[in-house]
Amino acid sequence: MSLYQEEDAVTTSTIDAKQLAGMFIAGAANLEANKEWINELNVFPVPDGDTGTNMTLTIKSAVNEVAALGDTGSMADICKAMSSGSLRGARGNSGVILSQLIRGFGKVAKSETELTVPVLADAFDRAVETAYKAVMKPKEGTILTVAKGASLKSRELADAGEENMEAFLGAVLAEAEKVLAETPELLPVLKQAGVVDSGGQGLVQVMKGAYDKFLGKEIDYAIPQEEEEDNGEKQAEKEYQEPESLRFIYKMKMTVLMAKKPSSRDQKEYVEFLKSLGDRVKCAAEENVLHVRIQTNDPGLIIQRSQKFGELGEVRLINLKEAENGARSAGQDNESSGKKEKAEVKKAEPEVPPQPRKDVGFITVSVGDGIADIFTGLGVDYVISGGQTMNPSTDDVIKAVEKVNADTIFVLPNNKNIIMAANQAASLTTDKKVVVVPTTTVPQGITAVINYMPDLDAEANKANMTEEIGTVHSAEITYAVRDTQIDGIEIHEGDIMGIGDHGILTTGKEIEDTTFESLKKIVTDETEIISIYYGEDVSEEDAEKFRARAAEEFSSCDVELQYGGQPIYYYILSAE
Repeated sequence: MSLYQEEDAVTTSTIDAKQLAGMFIAGAANLEANKEWINELNVFPVPDGDTGTNMTLTIKSAVNEVAALGDTGSMADICKAMSSGSLRGARGNSGVILSQLIRGFGKVAKSETELTVPVLADAFDRAVETAYKAVMKPKEGTILTVAKGASLKSRELADAGEENMEAFLGAVLAEAEKVLAETPELLPVLKQAGVVDSGGQGLVQVMKGAYDKFLGKEIDYAIPQEEEEDNGEKQAEKEYQEPESLRFIYKMKMTVLMAKKPSSRDQKEYVEFLKSLGDRVKCAAEENVLHVRIQTNDPGLIIQRSQKFGELGEVRLINLKEAENGARSAGQDNESSGKKEKAEVKKAEPEVPPQPRKDVGFITVSVGDGIADIFTGLGVDYVISGGQTMNPSTDDVIKAVEKVNADTIFVLPNNKNIIMAANQAASLTTDKKVVVVPTTTVPQGITAVINYMPDLDAEANKANMTEEIGTVHSAEITYAVRDTQIDGIEIHEGDIMGIGDHGILTTGKEIEDTTFESLKKIVTDETEIISIYYGEDVSEEDAEKFRARAAEEFSSCDVELQYGGQPIYYYILSAE
């Protein structure tokens, strides 16, 4: 955020290109500074990417392109950078809507050398129009409502002859905050949870940052640095003595890319959490990177908790038991082993030759090596790693499309928060036909692939697959990360939740019992096949035990058990 630090006197009636760039960057910075707070507004208390994270990653992609222009970019250059960067970087529904708002704004602003109140009113109108068109079924009480409220206020002020830019921007921001406060009255689920819409709050924070920049306020959005005894990676890399007995099997090294530095309380709680799961704990922050080292038996739990602070960087795991056994055997013939290792590396260097062009290809989104293997076995060409825990961006989908050498490519998002990004990728692809099948769960994605018919054309196949996924009932079992209330169900942090296709199915304290109750709610008299995919934190023994229990209860159904390897979600269930 080093660009545009020099402040000119506040222009009272216009905004020039340099000011717009600075305001956009400041808006993005304010969003990032409030990312975790916005994440906490999410109604569903699941450990996922969250609205604040998705919107921040979306706008940061655009900021990178704007910043690359320096301070000499024209209005058209800046609008193009804002639009293209946000469109390709869009993640999640909130991120896609934000990118469409920016795109619509740029369509009007790019033709001007300076922005006046009437021009901004036109730009806001186009922004809202563009965003609403991008959503198949617009819902009020969301970011769209907040954007519309701000747009209507801007039009009212422009039509009344307002020319003072400071007064105009202040009034539009105040209206956006007012509409945001009213969102719980438009969406009962928000009122029940006692929160405003998280996407709307994200938009308001962007507007606040931009307004503060216009006023000339110097606000430091950077992560404050504190002196630490263990100063970052260099200190974390110091050798330390291994325990004599292997109480903890895994030696874990991880970095977390933080959007902002955690509070002292959060840091203390995090370190205590780490200590409860292992020893030899080392945790240090260096700029925006958190470095963690620990010996533990529960790396999955540590990864899940760490994602609260940001994106995962590097994660390394060493099985100390295997390393110890391997070290003994390796000592017998160290030199020959080293030569063999080098030969294997050299052999793996050549790239796989490009595959011949084919008529149809498939791309799917999933997380977990077991689920990825299932999709690959069904003929899927490319698996994008992602899902509820990290929504892939529009650009991630575009790059996957580029790698699949086919004329027509079916994309299976497998998550309702990824469908819009996939559709946006399809609209930005010109050399291939991209067909997005609106799958919202992994079981739906599997059903869609199985029901592809080579004799049908793309549109007929999409219709057929969409119809078939409607016969699949799914449930995902995870844990709650905060207290809340949804559909009359009181949920406490740490509770086990069963989440169905249309909301919470049940909650409980035990994984198996909650999973079983969830399964009972998705099985119907027409159900013939029950599929159980167990995650990385469930042992094969426990999964087999659960399968046997399900088979006994639903004796008329075929009950299949497969390893999914997914994090966060203990089980994914389907009944069809």
